[in-house]
Amino acid sequence: MHMGNLSADFQSHIDHHFPELMEGKSVLAVSGGIDSMVLCELLFRSRATFSVAHCNFQLRGSESFDDEQFVIKRCKDLRLEIHVKRFDTRQYADEKRLSIQMAARELRYTWFNKILDQTGSAFLITAHHADDNLETFLINLSRGTGINGLTGIPERTGNIVRPLLPFSREEILNFAKSSGIEWREDHSNSENEYLRNQIRNQLVPVMKETFPSLLYSFNKTMSHLKETRSIAEDRLREAWLNVCETKGHVTCIDISKVQSLGNPRAYLYGMLNDFGFTQWEDIEELLSAQSGKMIFSDTHRLLKDREHLMLQKTETLPDKDLDFLILEDGDSYPIGLKELRIKRFSVKENGRTIIQSCKERNLACLDADRLIFPLRVRKWQKGDYFYPIGMNGSKKLSKFFKDEKLSVPEKENIWLLCSGKEVVWVIGLRIDERFKVTEKTENVLRLELIK
Repeated sequence: MHMGNLSADFQSHIDHHFPELMEGKSVLAVSGGIDSMVLCELLFRSRATFSVAHCNFQLRGSESFDDEQFVIKRCKDLRLEIHVKRFDTRQYADEKRLSIQMAARELRYTWFNKILDQTGSAFLITAHHADDNLETFLINLSRGTGINGLTGIPERTGNIVRPLLPFSREEILNFAKSSGIEWREDHSNSENEYLRNQIRNQLVPVMKETFPSLLYSFNKTMSHLKETRSIAEDRLREAWLNVCETKGHVTCIDISKVQSLGNPRAYLYGMLNDFGFTQWEDIEELLSAQSGKMIFSDTHRLLKDREHLMLQKTETLPDKDLDFLILEDGDSYPIGLKELRIKRFSVKENGRTIIQSCKERNLACLDADRLIFPLRVRKWQKGDYFYPIGMNGSKKLSKFFKDEKLSVPEKENIWLLCSGKEVVWVIGLRIDERFKVTEKTENVLRLELIK
């Protein structure tokens, strides 16, 4: 840890690690507690350009409003621009079914981003310090974690910067006292209701007593772990390129290639961590599960399909409820990322060259007089069948897709063009024998699927 003048040490740290804070505008999150009040003073002394954002979560009665007034007064004294927002945190937590802590977190970060936009600021500064880092490490350790959970709070996450991270709670307290900095005490911090408070108030003091240089050693360990993580990430990137192939919205992970790696479970854990998957037992089971089995994270779906795991953002999954009508006079209709263009021809007017059967998959020429309008476009369902052109008899679509060797995501993206209850065209694949253009056809409906 730094022994000596916190103000000088902080300035040196900013100059070396966060020069951007001296160049542009930032927003500092200030609660009124000792950490954010000290950081406010240090940034003010360093002549950084910043405004202050204070959240009133209205959770501690009059104390919450006293905090708000305290921060406003201090900013006025320092002539700092201040933004204040009051939240009905309990109501938000109930509506969203979140814990109070998660609700407060969501509310403040959404609002902070608005303030960054409004003020044209590049960075949000928070007052996390070395003891917070140690507590986070211990919490993650107690819950079971990989190396990411053991490398603590990062100095930067996107546009959030934490310049106080190398400094200890003790240094911050000594500086506040010697500089006459006032702060507000949040009494809930001394209650041991939450795990973090128990670690802060009961476990860490005993550890520091047992190991007097605990924070210094811990910071060294953090630094070594980050270096190790960097090596692991390099290797994961190499492996990812080797086992994955991305086509459109879907990333295919080759299961046999994953299993040939030295430690398949660890590789899979590392690769899928960034996509929000934490159910590791489920992921392991997917490797040997039947095709069609799937699991979801908040943002992605992972699906087993024969020899691959298919990774896809949930927002790009096809809309299962897509169902619309096509009118007789022809037009164009959006289908997923493509467009269906429709035109009607009279054979008498256009000559008989139009009659040739369509060999292209994305093109269908149908006998318009055999169709019942309006036609319907819908998703295929189990039990659907049609009479594939060139074949005698019917075929179930599930069997047809199997013969065509379609993957699960490809099958999900199949739409049918129907006339009444009959399938006329498996769009993009094959038309039905009963609706094909023949020598007797007088009117042709031409449909083309284009990107």
